[in-house]
Amino acid sequence: ARGYLLGGLCWFSIPFSLATSLGLASTALLLPITADEAGAGLVPPAVATHLMGQVGSALILIMLFMAIVSTGSAESIAVSSLIAYDVYREYFNPEATGDQILKVSRIVIVVFGLFMGAFSIALNEMGLNLGWVYLFMGIVIGSAVFPLWNMMTWSGASGKGAVIAAWSGLVLAVVAWLIGASVQSGEITVASLGTNEVMLSGNLVAIFSSGIIHFVYSKFLDPQEYDFAELDANIHLVEQDLSGLGEEQQDPNELRRAHRWITRRGYILTIILIIIWPLLSIPAGVFTKDYFAFWVLVAICWGFGAAVIITILPLSESSDEIIEALSGLFNFLTCRKGNLEDRYRDHEAHEDLTKPGDEEGENFKDEEPAKNDEASA
Repeated sequence: ARGYLLGGLCWFSIPFSLATSLGLASTALLLPITADEAGAGLVPPAVATHLMGQVGSALILIMLFMAIVSTGSAESIAVSSLIAYDVYREYFNPEATGDQILKVSRIVIVVFGLFMGAFSIALNEMGLNLGWVYLFMGIVIGSAVFPLWNMMTWSGASGKGAVIAAWSGLVLAVVAWLIGASVQSGEITVASLGTNEVMLSGNLVAIFSSGIIHFVYSKFLDPQEYDFAELDANIHLVEQDLSGLGEEQQDPNELRRAHRWITRRGYILTIILIIIWPLLSIPAGVFTKDYFAFWVLVAICWGFGAAVIITILPLSESSDEIIEALSGLFNFLTCRKGNLEDRYRDHEAHEDLTKPGDEEGENFKDEEPAKNDEASA
């Protein structure tokens, strides 16, 4: 639970801290960046190259590569898991083994990767830049937000209603998006569809219309009372593999505490980021120098805080595994058996036994003369 919360807060530093710092730097330096170049996401490399030369370009390239690889791998795993578990095992082979599911997952990853590459090339050839696609993504998937949220948290949510609400919200969002472009610009083109106002209207319709449809359908047309305990009972593990699940992860009381912990903090952060923060910015209007300085300070603190968390916390939580890996490397290089951690503990135990003034140590030392006396007798 804590990992998801911290991960979300750290991720927010990308659109907030990174965009604020690099966007302001490009404006302050008066870099010759066109609107099309900015929409294509070329502001960060332009600023980094201007300030740091080729080193800045290399750093941005490394950061971009890591972001694409991590995001692409997560999407590939998500799609392959859905196809392998929810389609292949559910409808084609209910008794599938782990090797069979793994084979299907690998095939889906390859096919999905090729499709995403071809789709990206098609979007680029159509003249749709990164900013346009990013905003349009909310219109396409925004209608699934409330139905999914209801299905996970509301026992009265209708499964059929969730499907109907998601697709209906998508249709309404696209219609509102097209109408908005026609009303604002008098024509429907890539440029008119990509304005902030038109994209915002489509995103809002997608999110809220699906929520209203799902609530009405679940409340009046298909009321249900689902017992979430059935969800756990109906989860069938592949070959009953419980690796990675200790007693703590299976303890119902611990799971309830984790649910309560993340729910409370999730609601608080949602209210702060979506409602309170924007409302506090409205009275400011055009930012004063002091207000703008405060905004920049918050962005800097958020960015450095995220950097510290994603750097220090993984090392701290994985310290045992790191020690074990280093122990294996040390033993391999020195041709020894055991590991460093065991040797360290043995060394500490030996020091405790031979420490001056220690009762066990004194008793240990006194045992030797006693044994010698018995032997001589």
